[in-house]
Amino acid sequence: MAPQHKRTGVRRLALGAAAVTASAALASGPAVGVGVARAAEPRAPAPTPAPVASPSALTPPAVPVPVTPVPSTTPVTEEAPAVGVFLKSDARGVARMPLFSHWLGGTELRAGHTYLPGHRWRDIEGAPDFLDVWAQWRNKKADRMLVLNVPMQERNEEGVSDNEVRRLLRQGAAGEFDHHFRVLAERLVDLKVPDTIIVLGWEMNGTTYTHRCGPDPEAWKKYWNRIVTTMRSVPGQKFRFDFTPSRGVDAVPWTKCYPGDDTVDIIGMDSYDQPTGMSFEQQVKEPYGLQDHVDFARAHGKPISYPEWGLFRNGDNPEYMRSMLDWMEEHKPLYNTLTDYCPHGVWQCAANPKSSHLYRSALFGRTDEATSPGTPTPQPTPSTPPGTPPPPADCTPLDLGSWVEEWLGGKLCLRFDWW
Repeated sequence: MAPQHKRTGVRRLALGAAAVTASAALASGPAVGVGVARAAEPRAPAPTPAPVASPSALTPPAVPVPVTPVPSTTPVTEEAPAVGVFLKSDARGVARMPLFSHWLGGTELRAGHTYLPGHRWRDIEGAPDFLDVWAQWRNKKADRMLVLNVPMQERNEEGVSDNEVRRLLRQGAAGEFDHHFRVLAERLVDLKVPDTIIVLGWEMNGTTYTHRCGPDPEAWKKYWNRIVTTMRSVPGQKFRFDFTPSRGVDAVPWTKCYPGDDTVDIIGMDSYDQPTGMSFEQQVKEPYGLQDHVDFARAHGKPISYPEWGLFRNGDNPEYMRSMLDWMEEHKPLYNTLTDYCPHGVWQCAANPKSSHLYRSALFGRTDEATSPGTPTPQPTPSTPPGTPPPPADCTPLDLGSWVEEWLGGKLCLRFDWW
């Protein structure tokens, strides 16, 4: 998935050769320019595209989730849970991360999350001009992690029929697509991100993607195992593979797609606030829901993750936001990355002010260090209210220091329309 973001209006100050002059219009054309990004006046949200996450089934299945303990080859990690956010797939996602962190009072975003496009095999092989900015971000700090969603098939969102999906899965299980994933693994190693977390074939229990499991679960599992084996064969790799269904039954119980402990390092779950009217308690208790996810991972000795989560069918729902944050605080996923665009998000989506305030208050100024008893929690400052839109999509921020930004009246940014 590579969701499209809506641009927000801004005012800019253009830098001249000798002075800073005001400009009210966005510069056009492919040339690189410099300007100051300021927040626009709040606007009513534009109509949103089709839902991103596949809705969970409303009718629970009669089949219980198997959670019989089995030997594990991967110990549950003791790392501090990493907080992250998805802001955009390309370089704009990297550019917006420090702004999101600033909005959170300096809370460190240790998980950077992006998606490879799934249009053609050349996209899935990971073009260096797409991946290099993410690799640079990852390598600036040793404790950061790069989370990369990788499609298992091209034409991944083109409505391919079940019969065609079944044929493609069997081709993959026979090794016909191995070379594409070897190229991707080699590129990630060359970019010095050999420890990337690969969210392979996500939401396979649904109907959205060509890499779905339902038409042939046995072929899907064999294909997953071939991909993992191929990528692990590349010298220097340290990849971790994240098996991530959507919450609930969806089209098929996700346990039917589980490929085995030898090739799974993390058991994730994409969990949005849906369907309409379902409480958080129901999301926990439903078959193949949040509790079954935690129990299944524990039985298999794997850490959990939440690569995608956020608001959805129930609108601006601070109770869901509070409950999901409490759930993750209790169960300590390896990482979580909030999906931050409408209708799911809290920073780039002005439609969720109550949830935005709650999320920001809960994470404001947070560090990985334990807080001493009696230490007051930092409070959000009123100067950057929840829902403040980010700079324009073609503007990457430059850190010139607070006094310069105060003098300019905003944050200086560098245009990259050429991207």
